[in-house]
Amino acid sequence: MGRLRALLHLKRLMVIPWSPLPPPPQFHLSSPLLHRVNNPVSSLSRFFSPIPAISDAFDAVPIGEHREDYRCSVHESQEEEEMVKNIPVKAYFLSTSIDLKSLQAENVCNAIPPTSRSLNYIALRYSDFQPEITDMGVQDNGCCDRYVVVFQYGSAVLFNIADHEAEQYLDIVRKHASGLLPEMRKDDYAVVEKPSLPTWMQGGLDNIVLKSLDADGIRIIGNVLGQSIALDHYIRQVDDMVEEFTEINRVMEKTGTFDMKRKKLFQLVGRANSNLADVIIRLGLFDRSEIAWKNANYAQILEFLREEYELNQRFGNLDFKLKFVEHNIHFLQEVLQNRRSDLLEWGIIILLIIENVISMYEIIKDSNMISS
Repeated sequence: MGRLRALLHLKRLMVIPWSPLPPPPQFHLSSPLLHRVNNPVSSLSRFFSPIPAISDAFDAVPIGEHREDYRCSVHESQEEEEMVKNIPVKAYFLSTSIDLKSLQAENVCNAIPPTSRSLNYIALRYSDFQPEITDMGVQDNGCCDRYVVVFQYGSAVLFNIADHEAEQYLDIVRKHASGLLPEMRKDDYAVVEKPSLPTWMQGGLDNIVLKSLDADGIRIIGNVLGQSIALDHYIRQVDDMVEEFTEINRVMEKTGTFDMKRKKLFQLVGRANSNLADVIIRLGLFDRSEIAWKNANYAQILEFLREEYELNQRFGNLDFKLKFVEHNIHFLQEVLQNRRSDLLEWGIIILLIIENVISMYEIIKDSNMISS
């Protein structure tokens, strides 16, 4: 009996008392964890798995930001990227003069009405070309219009035109050009149109970012690029003259004389004067822009581009070289003038000698006749 009681007592000690499991944790709607997950299954898998789960861009919602707000912000940023337009710009200097009247008469349907009294350029717009898939991104511009700004002094600036299409537009200009250059100069630039830009414009590396690009903006940009590419041509011509005079000075240093003809010197004088006149008068390098005068936004674009292309500094260098050429021309003119004066003096001396010889001959002849 005592053994039976001992067994019952031991059985009571071995029984483990049952207690209910604690309730699962409750997640509130404002918990940051719920904003990071897509569904309860994925949340449990992320919680228990040692490897982080891979999700798309919309699953990685920042803490404290609602999923719908984040989705809207990503969508808006993608729309802004799609609205940015990259417009290639190409500047050419192909001749010394272009007849704008005949060009406008032949392309009257494409001519853009002027907004200023300037008569040294015309702007043409071509809308009948469909965008093509190219490596330059022209198809991404969202704009089928091509623009050509032609200047009387020989420059042409093309907007939104690919390299393989440029020749057909340049051929339109060449029909009315005179003094075509054997080597055409070219410069590339770009305009980025970004409506979400916080300011009106922003300068970049070989490009300019604008809120919007209209006809006046095209005129302002084309004016500076046309002047810059033409200025390169005149700087090269002046450099050739400087090199020529430098060679003459080297010869004079060795021999003490020079063999330049008077006609050649006059040709150099004409080239130097015409280059300076073309840069100041025909290019209108220092003329006031009416478009920039009326609108401060365009004045800001004009000022930026003139500083970007260093028009004032380059003209200063050109003027310094022309003064060097002018100084050498004056020196050589004096030398040639002295040579001519010396020649005239020797001619007069020879004539006096001949006259004296004739007089002496007549005197001797008359004396012989009297003696006989």
